Amino acid sequence: MTIEYRICTNCVMDTTDALITFDEQGVCDHCRNFRAGIQPVWDTGEKGRAELQRTVEAIRRDGRGKDFDCILGISGGIDSSYLTYLAKEELGLRPLVFHVDGGWNSELAVHNIERLVKGLNLDLYTVVIDWEEMRDLQLAFFKAGVPHIDTPQDHAFFATMYNFAEKHRIKHILTGANYSTECIRNPLEWTYHATDLVQIRDIHSKFGTRPLKTFPKSNILRHKAYLRYVKGIKVVAPLNFMPYVKEDAVRLLTEKFGWKEYPQKHFESVFTRFFEGYWLPKKFGYDTRKVQFSSLILTGQMTRDEALEKLKTPPCDEKNIAADFAYIAKKLRISVEELEGYLNAPNRTHRDYKSQEWLFQTGTRILNALGVEKRSIR
Repeated sequence: MTIEYRICTNCVMDTTDALITFDEQGVCDHCRNFRAGIQPVWDTGEKGRAELQRTVEAIRRDGRGKDFDCILGISGGIDSSYLTYLAKEELGLRPLVFHVDGGWNSELAVHNIERLVKGLNLDLYTVVIDWEEMRDLQLAFFKAGVPHIDTPQDHAFFATMYNFAEKHRIKHILTGANYSTECIRNPLEWTYHATDLVQIRDIHSKFGTRPLKTFPKSNILRHKAYLRYVKGIKVVAPLNFMPYVKEDAVRLLTEKFGWKEYPQKHFESVFTRFFEGYWLPKKFGYDTRKVQFSSLILTGQMTRDEALEKLKTPPCDEKNIAADFAYIAKKLRISVEELEGYLNAPNRTHRDYKSQEWLFQTGTRILNALGVEKRSIR
């Protein structure tokens, strides 16, 4: 059945999100969720700052006598980069800057991380994921035909951080996640939960060719329940408690550290650039810029007209598509023809494989009821 195309009258989310709904004024459920669930309780003023200060004091107490008082994951992107600056310069914390190298760092990301770490006189700890295992798992996701082929990379990042925190008894992990630029989540049909270890194992068992002996793993119950409530490891998102304007952050980092901006959010990874800039739009018709721009519209950082104008151009420079396609194939040690075969193969979804979606949905309802999570997941 063909669905009539509609676009939100307030943001730029549209019916490429198959589950989107609209009210009588044509406003989508993403906007309604922001207005009802996030905006009324999201405080970046005096109240938010006071709450953040209490958290900072707890981090300092837990870090007494240690070389660092928290770990901070950095990708080289704007959110984690700006957070690194704030943590050291404004919050007075002593973070260990933590980077996970999944084999796809862009030269620009390496440059930005180095400039920040050196400029702020911080220690950088890098974990390199076994490439043969990463490659095998990523190929398995290509063969599975699902949209979320970036799951192996994302899972490796967060699982490595949690495992490190548990091993070294670190109580606080700082994350650049925020409402200012991410108040709308990608629909599940576009990018499924990277934390669903059941699905990862099922896809790998069907399409993988080698055991994942060292690939970092963590399941939702472990990091949401065991590590949080038994081990006392807390994930803190400081950007939610202070004003955060993307353009201002870019300007500050550029002037102070020589940090360089990316063409699009998440393009610090070569693979994510290919995935979000080409693979998702081409194979599935999903353009993650709609989510990113809509978040900025809702937080007053972009107008709807500006977003619509930007969406008229492809998410990735068409001149570079052939080169990126060839690079991805070469890096994965397959032919361009094989990669094209995966592109043209039948599309699948996360529901075609084993998953713990029911557990995620149950957990989300509980967290929403408790006021811990405010963004909808559907």
